[in-house]
Amino acid sequence: MAKICIFAPMSTQRKWALPALFSMKCPVCLEGFVFVNKGIFPLQNLVKLKPNCDVCHQKLISESNNGGGINYALTVIVLFLNLIWYYPIFGITYKDDSIYYFLTTSAIIAIILQPWLMRISRVIYLYLYLKTGGKDQ
Repeated sequence: MAKICIFAPMSTQRKWALPALFSMKCPVCLEGFVFVNKGIFPLQNLVKLKPNCDVCHQKLISESNNGGGINYALTVIVLFLNLIWYYPIFGITYKDDSIYYFLTTSAIIAIILQPWLMRISRVIYLYLYLKTGGKDQ
């Protein structure tokens, strides 16, 4: 098996773990896709994982494999990033209705991004739960 590096390969033999995480690949072999559907539609299968990786046959489903706390953290990060671009452009103050416009914009952006945030949170949970390049912990 090829050596695995988290950020950038030192040689051509290594695989990149960070691009594999964002492309939602298996945390062990960094090749097999972990979800049943590659897209977010149909929504009822949005976060449905394959039972095993197609390439390395690593078990992907566990009893506590939800990633809910990671999804919450990602949503808070999105709201904070929304504050970073919204405040310099429009300003936020309690004296007018700008705080309500900000909260409405933040809620709309968080709802639109939620399917991708839910999927990436499950993949991050898998990367934390399974050893990259190894077996179950």
